[in-house]
Amino acid sequence: MSDETNEKTAQIAEEPQAEETQAPAPAAPEAPAAAPEPEPAEPDPLDNLPWKERRRILGSREPHKAGPQQTIEERAATRAVRRKQKANERRKERAAMKADHKAGTGTQPAERESVAAKVRQGIVVSNKGDKSITVRIDIARRHPTYEKIVRRSRTLHAHDERNEAGEGDMVRIVETRPLSKTKRWRLVDVVEKAR
Repeated sequence: MSDETNEKTAQIAEEPQAEETQAPAPAAPEAPAAAPEPEPAEPDPLDNLPWKERRRILGSREPHKAGPQQTIEERAATRAVRRKQKANERRKERAAMKADHKAGTGTQPAERESVAAKVRQGIVVSNKGDKSITVRIDIARRHPTYEKIVRRSRTLHAHDERNEAGEGDMVRIVETRPLSKTKRWRLVDVVEKAR
């Protein structure tokens, strides 16, 4: 029995060797047809940067080229020449742009009355001066941000030629030329007399 087992083990040991020798034969024709695959290159860290940063970094990697040694006066002279050249280029560009530019029709001017004087209505708070009254103008406006009604008042001095307005009267006044140091308004009419 031992001879039989030895023979079987010898056969089993020979069979894999036979398979190994046969296995590379079919693979040989495929090897020349397929080219070796290149490994994927690492992503460049500069690709994720903005273009200005990338340009700055690439510029800093290049070796510095030292120019000819110049004195301060020579550098100033070359700088002045460069500036004149650039100024001439800018002048030509602007002239070309001006030549290409076509004037538009523009916005029509708003139609206005020849003498559009401001008119205000308010309450007389004082008529003590001769031919002068003090009028309080009450203004109520909505606040643009907080939308609360904001009340404000302003006093204006107006000319009352016939002294017809009394305290508490509702009057209408119109803007006019300066009549005194503080008077720039004139009484038009008394809207409502005080009770």
